[in-house]
Amino acid sequence: MEIIDRALEFEANESTFKSRDERIKASHTAKELVLGLNEIYKENKDPKIMDIMKRITVIKQKFEKRLKGRLTP
Repeated sequence: MEIIDRALEFEANESTFKSRDERIKASHTAKELVLGLNEIYKENKDPKIMDIMKRITVIKQKFEKRLKGRLTP
């Protein structure tokens, strides 16, 4: 399962995305990984795949929150 290996590698390298451009690319990559894992999950219903999807989604949300920035009142 190549996509599972890519997802685990992405999760392990979460802290290497420092610049804004890297975070944008990482957010897009995370979305692709979650969608790919979802297709596998639909067939297998493996709870391990669901756990990986949840962890990747949390990482993606962190990146998006950071990219959006703080809203000034």
